[in-house]
Amino acid sequence: MRLYLIGMPGAGKTTLGRALAVAYQLPFLDLDEEIVRREQRSVSEIFAQDGEEYFRQREADVLRSIVAEHPQLVLATGGGTPCYHHNLEVLLETGLTLYLAVPMPELLRRLLSAAASRPLLAALPDAAALEKRLHETLAARQQFYDRAPLRCTAPTCSVEAVQQMLARYRASA
Repeated sequence: MRLYLIGMPGAGKTTLGRALAVAYQLPFLDLDEEIVRREQRSVSEIFAQDGEEYFRQREADVLRSIVAEHPQLVLATGGGTPCYHHNLEVLLETGLTLYLAVPMPELLRRLLSAAASRPLLAALPDAAALEKRLHETLAARQQFYDRAPLRCTAPTCSVEAVQQMLARYRASA
């Protein structure tokens, strides 16, 4: 099984992904962490030195490489991963995709303390600007996220909830 987690920054993709990998005894990878490892520099440095388009191309290349190398895994994608370079099609065709649809107030709460470390949020001056950016970003990405066959709408999606969702999905397939 390949299980891909998609959703907004702060949705909990990495945290849940690590727990699901343990529960299913599968390898876990975080796409952004894998890009950092292969590039030998942080996502912020990549954005600053080479720009978002370079990062998005590198993200697509690393995603395809991971899929080729791992017949089974849990992968936490970056928030924008499904929206560029036909990455969503790769996810949908090669595994099960779960959208973590965390409510906006919870996303805002989580990101207020972490915005400085996220390249697309770091320059925002205050909470109002962050909230506005999150709404704009979600509006642009929603059409991609909505194509995931699985969705968790709880503020925090649990391993047990995902296991039940996967069991129902498999039973109906």
